[in-house]
Amino acid sequence: MSNQVFDFNRPRPPSFGPGTFRWVSTAILIALVLGLGASAVFTIEPEEEGVVLRFGKFTRVVEPGLHFKLPSPIEQVYKVPTQRQLKEEFGFRTTQAAVRSEYSGRGLEDERLMLTGDLNVASVEWIAQYRVRDPYQFLFKVRNVRSTFRDMNEAVMREIIGDRSVTEVLTIGRQEIEVEAQRMLQEMCNEYETGIQVEQVVLQNVNPPDEVKPSFDEVNQAQQERERLINEAKTEFNKVIPAAAGQAEQTIAQAEGYAVERINRAEGEAARFTALREAYEKAPAVTRKRLYLETMSEVYPKAKTKIFTSEGAGNVLPLLQLQGGK
Repeated sequence: MSNQVFDFNRPRPPSFGPGTFRWVSTAILIALVLGLGASAVFTIEPEEEGVVLRFGKFTRVVEPGLHFKLPSPIEQVYKVPTQRQLKEEFGFRTTQAAVRSEYSGRGLEDERLMLTGDLNVASVEWIAQYRVRDPYQFLFKVRNVRSTFRDMNEAVMREIIGDRSVTEVLTIGRQEIEVEAQRMLQEMCNEYETGIQVEQVVLQNVNPPDEVKPSFDEVNQAQQERERLINEAKTEFNKVIPAAAGQAEQTIAQAEGYAVERINRAEGEAARFTALREAYEKAPAVTRKRLYLETMSEVYPKAKTKIFTSEGAGNVLPLLQLQGGK
């Protein structure tokens, strides 16, 4: 029998007894229960709604707050921001959102260059703002709904731009384009059951391509100068013509008033003369005396020098010379 030497300092493998196995099993069971319990509790934020699936099938939509579900993987929750306004940018991207945001359009020429109805090219940048109206449709009715929504935007905007001239697109037609784009985009979202509510379509920058922009700016400046001169002429016209018309009406009114006054005065004098003639025919002596007295009552107060003589007085010339020629 050979001699065996045991090294008591060498570590020995642990020995597992029944107590150790029960302890490990209990720890695993507790961890499993805690994990399942944690997956059964979930919170929905105030701006979200939760869509609950059971074995991959839709069961319910839950409102914001604390909720319970069956542990995963039996039930799963997808959170959808239904109260948050979302947006998609076209023709440019926001590189830094701050007080002074920074934007970039590099590499997006194919997205923003569009053909107008008069066969010109316009560079159109816009934003589509929307909310999730139906979280179930948003998640399950359309595959990759965000990409589909972007394709809808481009299709709608290209159709609208293609029906208008470049002048309408760049100047007077912007608001009409925004309203029409929102209407058509909402109709397509409803038809495809995307669950999206389009709130606003905003045109950001609408310009001619960089290659023709200097020439286009010169044309715009000439048009603006023409409009300015037309507006100045209209302003002068509106200033002079109404004043002349008012002056003419005033002159006509004065002439008409003067004519009425002269007619009324002539008619009054004629009536007075007729009355005097009738009175004179009835009492000539009395009428002559009355006329004499009325005439003297009008003339006498106006005379500055008054000389009274008797009926038998002679020449009054010496008296007149005494007044110093006055």
